[in-house]
Amino acid sequence: MSEEKRPYHHGSLPEAVLEAAERVLVRDGLAGVGLRAIAREAQVSHTAPKHHFGDLANLLSELAARGYQRLAAALYDASESCTDNEARRRAMAKTYVHFAAEHPQLFGLMFRNEIISLSNQNLLSAMRRAMFMMARSVVPQAGDGQIAMDDAAAMRVTVAWAYLHGLATLLIDKRLNGIARVSPFENAQALVEGVLDQVTLTIHLPSDN
Repeated sequence: MSEEKRPYHHGSLPEAVLEAAERVLVRDGLAGVGLRAIAREAQVSHTAPKHHFGDLANLLSELAARGYQRLAAALYDASESCTDNEARRRAMAKTYVHFAAEHPQLFGLMFRNEIISLSNQNLLSAMRRAMFMMARSVVPQAGDGQIAMDDAAAMRVTVAWAYLHGLATLLIDKRLNGIARVSPFENAQALVEGVLDQVTLTIHLPSDN
């Protein structure tokens, strides 16, 4: 079998393999992701993914890096569309949860440290960028460089992230459906929107009124 079975793979075979890996992840879940399954989806030889990425952990790390890159870009866009800090916090909070809801399999992979490799430099760089954008929602004065935070700011960022990640996880796992059914909210997504409209007001720094 040739390594390239489809003519359109001339451009970038690693790119095609990553796209195939994401399709397998979305369709079959993490349990269905393997080098051979990815190779079949990409219609390349079964050795091609290993040749380009070394092993499954590194391939999944590159895929997780893509997730963090997309999340960071979405958070940046949400931030830039707002003119005041409170609107920015609310927009970025909703963006984080919406990203998780729209890409549940990829979002889940991004936080599976026992599967991905934190020694992958692309992954580390993408994680730092996404986390910087999260911190910026709580510490608006942060520039594009290194954030210097005091104890209070670090705790605010941690609480905000834990709160958003918890909401995102509850939404993905459909744990809010029962509450939504017995409430005035149309569905769990609308319930989360209502929560975010109320609670994000409480995560700002005392000096940032």
